[in-house]
Amino acid sequence: MKFSTKAIHIGQEPDELTGAVTVPLYQTSTYAQEEIGKHKGFEYARTHNPTRFAWEANLAAMEGGSHAYAFGSGSAAIDTVMRMLNAGDHVVMAEDMYGGTFRLTSKVLSRFGITFSYVDMRNVQNVEAALKPNTRMIYTETPTNPMMSITDLAAVAEIARAHGAIMVVDNTFASPYFQRPQVFGAHIVVHSATKYLGGHSDLVSGIVATNDADIAEQIKFLQNAVGAVPGPFECWLLLRSSKTLAVRMDRHASNAAKIAAYCEEHPAIKQTHYPGLASHPQHLIAAKQMSGFGGMISIELGSLERAVAVTKKLRLFTLAESLGGVESLVCHPVSMTHGSIPIEQRERLGVTGGLVRLSCGIEDVEDLLEDLEGAL
Repeated sequence: MKFSTKAIHIGQEPDELTGAVTVPLYQTSTYAQEEIGKHKGFEYARTHNPTRFAWEANLAAMEGGSHAYAFGSGSAAIDTVMRMLNAGDHVVMAEDMYGGTFRLTSKVLSRFGITFSYVDMRNVQNVEAALKPNTRMIYTETPTNPMMSITDLAAVAEIARAHGAIMVVDNTFASPYFQRPQVFGAHIVVHSATKYLGGHSDLVSGIVATNDADIAEQIKFLQNAVGAVPGPFECWLLLRSSKTLAVRMDRHASNAAKIAAYCEEHPAIKQTHYPGLASHPQHLIAAKQMSGFGGMISIELGSLERAVAVTKKLRLFTLAESLGGVESLVCHPVSMTHGSIPIEQRERLGVTGGLVRLSCGIEDVEDLLEDLEGAL
C-alpha cells in the first residue's frame, strides 16, 4: 500500500457501528464500566481514546513504523522522549534547531543532571567527536529550523548504533511524505503535528513514532504517566488533515521550488537557504534521503531594518509564528522562534537580524511571487 492510500485508509476505516466513513469524535473523559473490573477496554481518556488511537495508527503507517503516540504539542512530544533519559546521561544535539527545543534542553532538562553537547551535524565527524561514555541519545532536525541544514541520517544512525545510543529525528519540516528517517536507521521520529501534519493552522499537537518495541513501551508508559496528551478533537482534525497531506505537500514543495529559484536570483536577497537548490551545500544528501524538498525557505536580507521593511510590505505572506499551513507565512526567527538561543550561537549559525523564514503555502505561486516582488 502506497503513501496516500495509507494516509486515507489506515486507522480511518468506516465505523463498525454506523458505517460512518469519518472516524467518530469520542469527546469523552471517562467510560461506563459494566461492573468492578469489567469494561470494554476503555477506562479513562488520558489513557484510552478511540479517536486518538485512530490518529496514532494513521501516523505510524505514514512514518513506515509500527507504533505512534500523540501529545498535546510538539514540545510535549520532545519532552516525553527526553524523559527516557536518567540523571547522568549525555545527549549530542544539532546546534541548529528550533529555539524551543534548545530552551527545553538547556534551561529545563539540564537542571536534572542530563548534559547536552550542541554540534554542527552537517559534518558527521562532529557527532562522533562529541560522543562520551555516557552518551545515550543523538538528536537532530533535518532540514533544520531555520537554516535548512541537512543531517546525513544514514551516517549518523550508523554512529548511534555503534555507540549504543538512541537516534531521534525531528521530521517536522519534511513531513513523513517527503522523508521517513526510520528507513535510514533512526530509532525515534518526532513531529510538531501543529505544522504540516495539521496543515490548517487550527490545532496544536505533537507525535512520536518508532519501530522499536522496547522504546514504544517506554513512550506509551510515559504518555500516560506524564499525561501530556491531546484532546480527541485535535486528533480528529489531524485525521482529516492526513487525507490531504500528500497533495498539500506536493503543492507546498512546487511553490517553494519556484520561489527559492526566484529568491536566489534576486539582487536584494543576500542568500537563499533551500535544500532543493543545486547551490545548497548539502543538496545531494537531501536528494538521497528526501523524495521532495518541502515548503520552507530562509532568506538573508542583510539587516534587521531591511527585514522589518520587507515583512511590513508583504500581503499574502502573513507575519506570524508557526509554519506548514495552507496559507503562506513569514517569520523573523531572531525575534520570534529563536530568541532563546544565545546571540553568539545564533550569529555563528547565520540566524541574523536580517534572516526571515518563508513558509510557502498552497496559493497560486504567481500571486506569491508578485507579493515578494512588491515587498522587495
